[in-house]
Amino acid sequence: MSRAFRLGFFIVVALLIFAAGVFWIGEKHFLFSSTYRLSADFPNVAGLNGGAEVRVGGIHEGTVRQIQLPVRPNDKVHVVMELANGTRSLIKNDSVAIIRSEGLVGDKFVEISFGSEQAPKVKNGDTIRGEPPLQLSDLLNKTSEVLDTTKGAIDNVNQTASNLNSITTKINQGQGSIGALINDKKIYQNVNAGTNAFKEDMEALKHNFFLRGFFKERGYESAADLKRNEISQLPGKPAEKKFDYEAKKIFDKPDTAKLKNDRTLKDAGDFLQNNRFGVVVVAAYTDMKGDTRQDRLLTEARALVVRDYLVKNFKLEDTRIKTIGLGKSDKVADGGSVEILVYPEGTTTAQIPNSAPPR
Repeated sequence: MSRAFRLGFFIVVALLIFAAGVFWIGEKHFLFSSTYRLSADFPNVAGLNGGAEVRVGGIHEGTVRQIQLPVRPNDKVHVVMELANGTRSLIKNDSVAIIRSEGLVGDKFVEISFGSEQAPKVKNGDTIRGEPPLQLSDLLNKTSEVLDTTKGAIDNVNQTASNLNSITTKINQGQGSIGALINDKKIYQNVNAGTNAFKEDMEALKHNFFLRGFFKERGYESAADLKRNEISQLPGKPAEKKFDYEAKKIFDKPDTAKLKNDRTLKDAGDFLQNNRFGVVVVAAYTDMKGDTRQDRLLTEARALVVRDYLVKNFKLEDTRIKTIGLGKSDKVADGGSVEILVYPEGTTTAQIPNSAPPR
């Protein structure tokens, strides 16, 4: 193989790598697709840099092109973004831009919420509302306040423990009515048996309470999240399309709401993304085994997790995706099931208020 051939081959390979790099970077920064510009104003950008991602519905659909400092101290930082034309049907004048980060200290990006159906579409060069980013320092300050409060509570507990110790000493010595009762062996045995049974019940509840692991792994604050998009009952009219899934095929364990195979839900997400609908209800059921109250909470949590998957991975009007946990049903397979019910336009639902206490 001649030297000239090797040199020519090296140059061709280098040009191919360079061209692939140009196309990859261009695709990432939307250099080869039709785009439009939007702006948003923030009190501060919390470390956001030019070239950062802009996400719509959790999907990378744009890039931060420019960040401009304010002219006067009372003005805000002006962020200019370039977005793919395909987002025009989702982003409206009432959409909100929020600066988020990957984890607590990861890269910053801008998340733009879907607008409402009746709001006008944005035009090239429009400015939408920007929401102040959550700062790590704010979280640390709140943590410090919680620790101070906790310290005061511990001091009170120590004082209470000291008082209880004094009372216990008197009881052990047989002083007072309680001391006399405890020294009666028959009464003591009955009380002790009841205490042991209570401890066993509490231990079982601690190990089986599925929401502890669910909230920890999914990042939800409390059981109130289950009510955010829940409806009180299914719509009166029949669904025009239904997707039915066995719970054991999409969830990790029988008593949790953690997804193990979310790709199973892709057919439903694709259908909703490509078709018009009035409202979608994610309904979850369990079989007839287990505690009724925990099964009801489990189905509410499962419906919420499936809804979150659909909203985060497909271009949908999230305000039309509702949930309902229906608990036990004698008509479902072993382990329960999840249904995604698609209703026609004009369907109405009865929303549960956010303040409603968990059942």
